Amino acid sequence: MAPQKKFHLVFSLLMGLLMISLMTFVITAVNVGFAPDFLARWGKAFMVAYVVGVPVIFFLAPVARKMTGKLLGMPV
Repeated sequence: MAPQKKFHLVFSLLMGLLMISLMTFVITAVNVGFAPDFLARWGKAFMVAYVVGVPVIFFLAPVARKMTGKLLGMPV
């Protein structure tokens, strides 16, 4: 695998882990509070969101970079 592709894959996996962990934690806490089964609910939400979110990050991050470059008048 080319270094740039490898970087993008690892970036997507790590960004997904960090962002999805935080967001599912917050949304689960808002929706159900810190109930006794909070960790189980959060874990389920995380697993579903991670499976969906990582491919979204992988495919949309380059689009977001290009759009940002155009908005700021910078080369990408």
